[in-house]
Amino acid sequence: MSFTHRLAQLEDLPAIVDIYNSTITSRAITADLEPVTVAARTPWFQAHDPQTRPIWVVEHDKRVVAWLSFSNFNPRAAYRHTAEISLYVDETMRGYGCGRYLLMQAIAAAPTLHVHTLVGLIFGQNEPSLGLFASCGFVRWAQMPRIALMEDVELDLVIVGRRVDA
Repeated sequence: MSFTHRLAQLEDLPAIVDIYNSTITSRAITADLEPVTVAARTPWFQAHDPQTRPIWVVEHDKRVVAWLSFSNFNPRAAYRHTAEISLYVDETMRGYGCGRYLLMQAIAAAPTLHVHTLVGLIFGQNEPSLGLFASCGFVRWAQMPRIALMEDVELDLVIVGRRVDA
C-alpha cells in the first residue's frame, strides 16, 4: 500500500481527535485517561506552526487514517532544534506501513524544519511503537521506571531519539 501525506487543516481535527481517543482505552499508548474533545485540542492544533512544527495527516478512501505531529520538546531556547514526534494510526490501518511511512517522512523533513534531533515518548510495554521507532533508527535514550499510573498499573516511559542532522 502506498501513502501520501499533507498538512493537517482545522477541519481534520475531529478525525485527529477520534484516532487519538480510540487509543485511550488500551492504556498502552497515551497517558490520557479520558477522551479529549475537539474544543480542548483546538489550542494544541493552532499552536503548531506548519513551517516549523507541522501536523500531517494521511488519507485513505477520503478519510483521515493517521496523523503525525512535531511538537516542541521543551520550551527553553536551547531545545529549539529538538522536536517530539507523536504518531497515531487508525486501528483499521495498523500493520500496513502507514506509521513507518509517516515516521520516515518526518526524519527526511526534519532538517527543513530546523530540527536536528527527534524524540519519541513511548510507554515501555508498547512494543509495536518501540519496534517501529527502532526500525527507523531511533535508539533508547532513557527509561523512566513506573512514572505513569494507569488505573492500578504503573508504567515505564521510554524516551527514544534520533539525530537527523548531517
